[in-house]
Amino acid sequence: MSTMISREGPMQGLRALSRILDDAIAVPGTRFRFGLDAVLGLIPGVGDITGAVMTGYTIVAAYRMGVPGSVLLNMVMNLGIDAAVGAVPLLGDVFDFAFKANRRNLDLLERYVRRPDATRKSSRGALVIALGALAVLTIGMVWLAAMIVQTVVNLLN
Repeated sequence: MSTMISREGPMQGLRALSRILDDAIAVPGTRFRFGLDAVLGLIPGVGDITGAVMTGYTIVAAYRMGVPGSVLLNMVMNLGIDAAVGAVPLLGDVFDFAFKANRRNLDLLERYVRRPDATRKSSRGALVIALGALAVLTIGMVWLAAMIVQTVVNLLN
């Protein structure tokens, strides 16, 4: 018995979940849409956690469908960005209305189902870029901290 499950049934459910979480409500007179994830994000603490758990369901379903690690990591990265920025008061609430991690993850999953090899390669590339950006950011933060410490030491002497 295979650990992979059929894809079409879960894909229909994931499309519906993504729509509810990211695109269910249209702003009249615009093409802008938002969903339950953005609304939940307005509830401090609990809303962001609830949204992350619901977004995490898509990642679990993708894993059960046999999606490779590089694509899953890209999906987790989308969730991480959504959760990290979403936790920042005010800025996070605005970000939740625009980022749409569920839509991004569904699009990634649908691309993988249609073109697995191309999606696997692009996911690896995105991860390399993200890790590179994280390394540069980390080095920059360490450098900035060192400059602050050096400035404070110079001021105290």
